[in-house]
Amino acid sequence: MITATTPGKVILFGEHAVVYGRPAIAVPVTQVRATASIAEGRAGNGTTILSTDLARVVHVRDAPADEPLAAIVRAALAHFNMPDPDANITVHSTIPIAGGMGSGAAVSASIVRALAQFLGRDLDAAAVSALVYEVEKLHHGTPSGIDNTVVVYARPVFFVRSQPVQTFSVRRPFTIVIGDTGVKSPTKIAVGDVRRAWEADRDRFEALFDRIGSIAGRARAAIETGEVERLGPLMDDNHALLREIDVSSDALERFVRAAKEAGASGAKLVGGGRGGNMIALADEKTREPVERALRAAGAKGAWVTSVE
Repeated sequence: MITATTPGKVILFGEHAVVYGRPAIAVPVTQVRATASIAEGRAGNGTTILSTDLARVVHVRDAPADEPLAAIVRAALAHFNMPDPDANITVHSTIPIAGGMGSGAAVSASIVRALAQFLGRDLDAAAVSALVYEVEKLHHGTPSGIDNTVVVYARPVFFVRSQPVQTFSVRRPFTIVIGDTGVKSPTKIAVGDVRRAWEADRDRFEALFDRIGSIAGRARAAIETGEVERLGPLMDDNHALLREIDVSSDALERFVRAAKEAGASGAKLVGGGRGGNMIALADEKTREPVERALRAAGAKGAWVTSVE
């Protein structure tokens, strides 16, 4: 049995604007992970994928072209120039689905890595990320590329579309609390809505994206210099701009208020919005009160993670 695991992720700053060429910052979240295990299958059956979370069995040779689990296997096999092997792949993930935490990308990355080991092939992070990005198009329509980059490299990333990956150092670790609204919100839908709004009023949205991109740049400088106390207000500003582009929701607003009232120095939605997850900046004194406040506000899950 061969097993590969990949962490989830959250975007700290820059979601949506990153699709339009502005920078974003994202970090891995190791408290949640996707795991793929692979073993020899019955001769002649080809590759079969069991998703324990979705209670689905996918036979790669029979699956439609837009089936993501099959698509990542096909993409990997095409990259290796190898035929469909007789193999059973079992996938399990603790990453919330459609919550802005990179669930689809992490599952795809784990499958690619497990399959590569099973076939005795070497793949570097750049190759894994490129393969996962192709399948991300099925999940998101017009993906920024940030999900596959962060979960594969498992390091803080300063990401600008169509530019080389920039990992960077965290001068002083800081703590974020993640709250899950429990509302599934496929990124593809929110991204499509924002694109239609951008097409209808490009000047306004370009100005909003510029402001979001500027926040991401200032946040990177604060993280690299260890001035993490600057991040809270920047989160608040970023969230206000995301609210202006209409990707917040009643649940997200409730969670942001609850986190702030419990002592968080900043809070914002993450990912596509309209549901999914939010984050709050906390410290040793406020991390537990913020987590309790989010659960009291109705969070289906809450995680505390250190960015370092």
